[in-house]
Amino acid sequence: MMDQAEQLRKLVKQNNGSARNIARVITVTSGKGGVGKSSISVNLGIELAKAGNRVIIMDADFGLANIEVMLGIRPQYNLADLMFHGKSIKDIITQGPENIGFISGGSGIHELTRLTREQIVNLTMKLVELDELTDIIIIDTGAGIADSVLEFVAASAEVLLVATPEPTSITDAYALLKTLNRKSEFSTDNTRIRMIANRVANSDDGKELYEKLNVVVSKFLNFELEYLGDIPQDEKVSHAIIRQKPIVLSAPNSGAGKALRDLAAKLNGTYEPMANGKKGIAQLFTNLIKTTCKSKQKG
Repeated sequence: MMDQAEQLRKLVKQNNGSARNIARVITVTSGKGGVGKSSISVNLGIELAKAGNRVIIMDADFGLANIEVMLGIRPQYNLADLMFHGKSIKDIITQGPENIGFISGGSGIHELTRLTREQIVNLTMKLVELDELTDIIIIDTGAGIADSVLEFVAASAEVLLVATPEPTSITDAYALLKTLNRKSEFSTDNTRIRMIANRVANSDDGKELYEKLNVVVSKFLNFELEYLGDIPQDEKVSHAIIRQKPIVLSAPNSGAGKALRDLAAKLNGTYEPMANGKKGIAQLFTNLIKTTCKSKQKG
């Protein structure tokens, strides 16, 4: 399997050397569930699309269907159909509001370790096509420190960490970063991690939440988090989720709606590609296959 991973790496390198579009990949994660991570992924995706970007959201919370539930749309195919059942990239992209697309993850990233050599080559070509089809890919991971979450985060160049003022959210966010920091394939030089403070009373509380987490991260893990911004506590978010209509569409002038629009504008205006090889979704899956292979060998 490591030979297959090496083959995938070479294929991606060859394609990266050609003049083609390489999508920006933003991975959204959290230390615990229930902090609004999937809602943020969907709403940021819509706002980035409204700003003129081609956006696809990938639901990597395997076994659950958070994105499709939030949008009220059931996809016909998922990532497993791409890997094992001969479906094309376009087959597995479901259209959502504001022309965003989304991809359901299927049953798990560890299925990557089951790929044959032929499937590896085929998947690479399809993922290179996905890079061509879109400008921004938002990956909505599961919550916590499961391998499937950490592997996505470690393989990503750009990460958004969502936390709320609840003490468990802060401690779990730190636990995620601590566990991530122990992984050999993770490097703070190659990964930009920015925190979003969700469900805060005001902006001062959001900044205080960030500083509280960052001080322990910098002291004990020896790297710094960046702060993207905050989203206020807003009952209209719950109403939007129940109605399966994202808040930036159902209540765009609400406190949360405005905050999400501001965060998307920051993301849109502060993109600085990192010269570290973590480029596009095809490269990210190269990194994933390498790390899942290592984990399997250790197990």
